[in-house]
Amino acid sequence: MIEDREPIRVALLGCGTVGTEVLRLLHEYPTEYAARTGAPVHVTGVAVRRPHKHPEVPEQLLTTDAESLVEGDADVVVELIGGIEPARSLLSRALHAGKSVVTANKALLAEHGSELYAAADANGADIYFEAAVAGAIPLLRPLRESLAGDRINRVMGIVNGTSNYILSAMDSTGAGYAETLEEAGQLGYAEADPTADVDGFDAAAKAAILASLAFHTRVTAFDVHREGISEVGAGEIQAARALDRRVKLLAICERVVDEDGSESVSARVHPAMIPRDHPLAGVSGAFNAVFVEAESAGQLMFYGQGAGGAPTASAVLGDLVAAARNVVVSGKGPRESAHAQLPVRSMDRTPTRYHISLDVADKPGVLSQVASMFNEHDVSISVVRQQGRGADASLVVVTHTASDAALRNTVEKIAGLSAVLEVVSVMRVEGEPS
Repeated sequence: MIEDREPIRVALLGCGTVGTEVLRLLHEYPTEYAARTGAPVHVTGVAVRRPHKHPEVPEQLLTTDAESLVEGDADVVVELIGGIEPARSLLSRALHAGKSVVTANKALLAEHGSELYAAADANGADIYFEAAVAGAIPLLRPLRESLAGDRINRVMGIVNGTSNYILSAMDSTGAGYAETLEEAGQLGYAEADPTADVDGFDAAAKAAILASLAFHTRVTAFDVHREGISEVGAGEIQAARALDRRVKLLAICERVVDEDGSESVSARVHPAMIPRDHPLAGVSGAFNAVFVEAESAGQLMFYGQGAGGAPTASAVLGDLVAAARNVVVSGKGPRESAHAQLPVRSMDRTPTRYHISLDVADKPGVLSQVASMFNEHDVSISVVRQQGRGADASLVVVTHTASDAALRNTVEKIAGLSAVLEVVSVMRVEGEPS
């Protein structure tokens, strides 16, 4: 009988929005989790900083001594503290003791993942982290396991709900960035300090994890080119609409093959215009979605709630069941795969496309002057549109693919032309043939 077997002991570090849901579900459905793992699942302790803030947790489980909890008799340590320290030290200690780990800590994995994976391998422990990237969306396990026999070429997605909510609202209402951010805060979609979300830090950490899994290469958050959405204004949203596009903050990880056949990995986060008929363009509000392009499987899309207590708890508990099941059968989960060791390409050398909006003087020859700058830097033009007259004269250019450095240098040269009054906006273009 399952209930007669030795229980799987779980130490829970952190009991905020997600941790509270994890604890609730384990207590509410003990029979189901026992059946799924093959043994009863018992929470042996919950480490928090301020026990009086957690009346929903049985008093006998609460402790402020996370170290003792980790060093105790737990089989699996679930970390929901966030941040680098003390999470890094606690998980390292757990793994070195042979205890399996479940974490939702994207920042820690993006900066120190290799250290934790090595500790897991050396001590026969598991480390699971499905909840670290896209909340409830089953994404990392498909990349890590289901597509392990395929060759992934590109992963592109919306992985930050706060930024997506803001850009979606700007597109639908025509409002500016500042007022939309304020509204997002009032509705609970943005933190009191939204820097990690709107400046792209959160998405960059997730991109590092995605690139590492997709391309079997160690990619850290420091390798990811990062730009946020704070410079996106109503003008950029309107310009995208005029070209039948939407602006999204995208995490883009891709395998780049040079003419000599050498390969490298590009990982970047930045706002970009995508066609309105692209699957990601319809992802609105605080939802997440990731588009995967694999050689054999083709195009796959993963969509769902990317944050929130219950959705994220779903991913945490899925990992907990897997880790607990391995303890029951004395098995092991998937290990780190970094065998490819591809170089990470700088943003300067990454192929991309630009949408450029210019205020120009209303006189003959302006277009030829601008076009000559593109030609000088070996950048070809895909779309050009002139509109308005006099003080309202403007020029919109969409390029073909070129290196980001060539495109940036072209824009700098164009800004110095006497006929160009102002470079109004520059934004990358994704999701369509180049």
